[in-house]
Amino acid sequence: MHVGWEEGPFGPGAERRVTRAFERVVLVVVPHVAAGTRLFDVVPLLEGDPRIQVVLAVQGRVTGTEAFARATGARVLPWDEATARRFDLVLAASPRGLQDLHGPVLRMPHGVGALKSRLTPRCGNAGPTHGLVREQLLHNGRPLASALVLAHDSELEVLRSSCPEAEPTALVAGDPCLDRVLVSSRRRQAYREALGVRDGQRLVVVSSTWTTRSVLGAHLDLYRELVGRGERVLAVVHPNATSVHGVRQVRAWLPPEVGLVPAAEGWRAAVIAADVCVGDHGSTTQYAAAAGRPVLLVPFPEDLVRPGSPAAVLRERAGVLDPALPLDPQLARARPVRGFARVVSSRPGGSAALLRSAAYRLLDLEEPPWPAVQEPVPLLHLVETGAARRGPAPRPEPGPLVRG
Repeated sequence: MHVGWEEGPFGPGAERRVTRAFERVVLVVVPHVAAGTRLFDVVPLLEGDPRIQVVLAVQGRVTGTEAFARATGARVLPWDEATARRFDLVLAASPRGLQDLHGPVLRMPHGVGALKSRLTPRCGNAGPTHGLVREQLLHNGRPLASALVLAHDSELEVLRSSCPEAEPTALVAGDPCLDRVLVSSRRRQAYREALGVRDGQRLVVVSSTWTTRSVLGAHLDLYRELVGRGERVLAVVHPNATSVHGVRQVRAWLPPEVGLVPAAEGWRAAVIAADVCVGDHGSTTQYAAAAGRPVLLVPFPEDLVRPGSPAAVLRERAGVLDPALPLDPQLARARPVRGFARVVSSRPGGSAALLRSAAYRLLDLEEPPWPAVQEPVPLLHLVETGAARRGPAPRPEPGPLVRG
C-alpha cells in the first residue's frame, strides 16, 4: 500500500477490515462545496444499495471543502489514493481532476443547467464562453464523461454545435436540485414553522452569487434597508464568497439582524419558506423562481449573462427592483414567474429515475426494486444572526450540513 494511504474498505487486507462485503465502489469527487452539495442530491439514490460502497475524494484546496466532505460522514480518500485506484463509477459536478481518475464518469452540473448563465471570459481574447466547451469536455480528444447530464433539451443543441464528440454521452435528465425543492414545497408550512416565521410575518430571502456584481458585492445597503422596514431577512450567499472572505467577515458586513444561511445546505429550505426572494443572476434566485416563489431582481447589466440563458429569461419576466423607489410597494408587487420550472428543467420531477438508471447502467448492475425518489430537503431549524458577533472571541463557522 502507498505510504500515507488510509486503511479503508478496499485494497490490501480489506477482507480483514470490512464488516459487509460489497460489489461496486462509487467515488464522489468534491472540488468545492457547490459541487459537493449537488452530488449529494444523487448519492442517496445509490448508497442504500447493500451492493455499493460510496467514498469521497476532495480535489484541490478550496477553503471549506475538506470540512464539508468530512461532515457528510462518508469515507474520504486522499486524492493521491483516488487517482491510483479504479472505481466502478465516478460522480462529478465539475471537470476538475477527471482526467486523473479511472472509471466511468457520470458528470452533472453544479448550478442551474449545464450552460452557465453568467458569461465567463475565455483565456486571452477569444470572447466569452458557456459551460459546454470542448476544452472542458474532452481529454486527448475523447469525452471525459461516460454520461454527461444535461438539464434541458436546449442544451443538447448547444452541445451538438460546440462539441459533437460528446453528444453520444449526453443524457437530458432534468435537475435533481429543483426536483427536491419541488417535492419539499408541498410542506412549505413546515419549513416556515421550523424557521419561527410568525403568521402574517413576511420572510424575505436575499440571494447573492459571488463576484463584485452580486448583491453582496454591489448592493450591500439593501440588507440594511430591508431590516429597517421590519422584514424578517435571511441572507443566502454563494459558497465561493464565504470561502474567499470567511464566514465571520461576511457576517460582519451584514446587519446583525440578518440571518446568514449555512453555505452548504439550508438555502433551499429558506427559499421554500420565503414570501419573496430578492436576488441577482445567481442560481439560487433562479431556483426560487422555478419553485414558484415571488422574485424581485436587483439591477444588473444585460451583458453580464448569456442571452437565452435562464438568468436572461428571468430578467425579462421578473420584476426588477428600483433602488430609487420605496421598497414596501415593490415587495408587495413581486409575483411568481409562471412556467419558469420548464426553463430550468425539461424533465421536472423525473431526475431521480433517469439518473439512477444511468448510474446503474455504468455500474453494470440491475437497479434495486424500490422506486427512485428524491428526498425532501432538511428543515432549517436555526439560522444564526450576527447579533452576538460583536465580541472579540472567534465565532465558529456554521456546519456545512443542517439536519432536520
